[in-house]
Amino acid sequence: MRRFISFLLLPIVLAACDPRDEGDRFDRLADDIAEEERYGGTAIVAQIGDIPDINPLTSTDLTASQVQRFVLFTPLITYDENLEPVPMLARSWELNADTTAITFHLRDDVYWHDGELTTAYDLDYTWEMATTPETGYPNTAFFAHYGEAEAIDSFTFRVQMEPHADFMDTWWNLFPVPRHILEGTEPAQIRNHPYSTRQPVGNGPFRFVDRRDGQSWTFEANEDHPEELGGRPYLDRIVYRVIPEQTTILTELLTGNIDYFVAPAAEFAAQIERSGNARLQSHAARNFDLIGWNQRREPFDDVRVRRALTKAIDRQQIIDAVYYGYGEVAPHSVPPFHWAHDPDIDGGLDFDPEGARALLAEAGWEDRRGDGVLRNEAGEPFRFTLVTNEGNAIRRDILVVVQSHLRRLGIDVRTQILEWGALLDRINTPARRDFDGVLIGWSTEFRIDDSDLFHCDKIDTPYQWVGHCDPELDRLLDTLPRIVDRDEAIQYWRAYQQKVSEEVPFTFIAFPERLEGIGNRLLNIDPDVRGDWVGARDWFLHPDMRRERRRGG
Repeated sequence: MRRFISFLLLPIVLAACDPRDEGDRFDRLADDIAEEERYGGTAIVAQIGDIPDINPLTSTDLTASQVQRFVLFTPLITYDENLEPVPMLARSWELNADTTAITFHLRDDVYWHDGELTTAYDLDYTWEMATTPETGYPNTAFFAHYGEAEAIDSFTFRVQMEPHADFMDTWWNLFPVPRHILEGTEPAQIRNHPYSTRQPVGNGPFRFVDRRDGQSWTFEANEDHPEELGGRPYLDRIVYRVIPEQTTILTELLTGNIDYFVAPAAEFAAQIERSGNARLQSHAARNFDLIGWNQRREPFDDVRVRRALTKAIDRQQIIDAVYYGYGEVAPHSVPPFHWAHDPDIDGGLDFDPEGARALLAEAGWEDRRGDGVLRNEAGEPFRFTLVTNEGNAIRRDILVVVQSHLRRLGIDVRTQILEWGALLDRINTPARRDFDGVLIGWSTEFRIDDSDLFHCDKIDTPYQWVGHCDPELDRLLDTLPRIVDRDEAIQYWRAYQQKVSEEVPFTFIAFPERLEGIGNRLLNIDPDVRGDWVGARDWFLHPDMRRERRRGG
C-alpha cells in the first residue's frame, strides 16, 4: 500500500522542481570554474551490480560497455551530441566508390597503458577474434554485412562490406584490444584470460588500477592521453563501487560518500531532489525492460500463451506504480529515440484479463476442478518460475505485480532472485538456458538490429535467450539492414514492429526514462541517450568541495 500512496504524492513534489532546471543551474556553475582549477580528486560512482567481465571481446554487461567506451578504451569513433559519428582512434575514414569497403586511418599517438603503441594490427586481431565463433563475442549482428578485413600498414585498416544502413554503428561498438597481450590465447579461452577480470589494459583516458571482487573497480587518469582527444582527464581517479541495495546507494549519495548514483529507482526521485546534497537528472534511454519467455519449454512455445500472459499484466499500472510515471508502455523492441519507432503498434495486447483467459482456454489451460487453478488436459497446474537479478528495486516490484496479476487468472508464479553474474550465466550460456521466464533489461544501439535476440540462426548465441524462431521475422531482420533509404525502409520497420508485437517473444514492459542521482560536488556531467558515463574524461569536482573522505576522494 505504501507504494501507491507514494505514487499519488509524487507528481505534486516533482512539479515544484524540474530536473532539467537543476541541470541547467549546475551547468552554469561548472562554466564558472577555471580550467586550471578543475584537476584532481576522486569521483565515486555506484551501482548495484559488479562488472563480471570487462574484456570487449567477451563481456555482455551494459556497465562494462560504458566503461569500455568512455573510460578504459579509445573506440574508433564516437557520437557527438547530435548523434553524428566523429573521429577518435580513427583520424579519418573513407568509402570506396560503390560503398563495398571502408578504410580507417588510425592515429599514431595512442598508446596502450603498458606503453605499447596502438596500431591497425591490434584492430585486425580484434576483428579476427570477434568474428571467430569460438570466442563467443556476443554482438555478432554487428558484422552481418561485413567481410574480409586486413591491416594495410601500422595505421591503416580496411574491411569489405555490403552496402547497408547505419554502418558506422559497428565502429562505435568495437573496441580494439591489445594484440601483444592476448595473441596466442585460444579463442575459447579468451574470456578466462586474466585480462578479462584482473589485468585489463586499455588505451583510453583512464587506466585500470585495481579490482576487488564484488566491491569495486578503480581507474586513474592517463597522463599520456592525446591532447586532441581531450588530454589528461580532470579527475585523478574514478572508483566504481558495487552496492547491491539501492537504498544503501541512496544513503551514500545523500551523505556525500558517493558522487554518482547510476539509474536510481524512480521511487527515490523525490528524496534526491529534496536533499539539497544531490540533484536528479533524467534523459532519454536506449533500453527497455522485458519478460523473456523460454520457448524451448512448454507452454511458452505457444504464441497464444505468450499473448495471454501479456494481456493479463497491467503494464500501465507498472508504469504508474513502479516507474512513478517515468516511462511508457513498450509495445515492441524499437525505443522512442529511434527514427522508425511507431507508438501506434501494440499487437492488440492492451490489458484484458478476460481476453487472456479466453486465449489460455483455447490453448488448453482451464479451471478444470473449480478451484481457481488453471490446468492442462493432464491435470497439471500452470506453474512456472520467473527469475531476475538482486538489488534492482524496480524488477523486484515488477515481480510482485506480475505475480499478483497472473494469480488472478489461476497461474502460480514462483520467483527467484539471483546475483547478477549468476543470472547472466544462466540465460546467456546456450548449453544451459535454465529458466522459464526472465525479467531483465536490454539496451539497444543506435543502429537497431535485433538479430541477436530473435533470429533463427542465432539460437545458440548468448542473447537469443528465448529460442524464438520465425521465418517471416528472419526475412524482416535480414531485409532491414540492407535498406539505406529511410523513406523506403519505414514500411519494413512498421512491419517488423507489428510482427514482434504479435509474436510476443518477450512481454515488453516499458521504455523507461533514465534517471541519475548526482552529488553536488560532481560537475560537468551530462548523461544522455549515449550513456550514463558519456564525457567521463570531462567530469570534475568543485574545487571547494574536493576533500579527502573516509572512502577516498
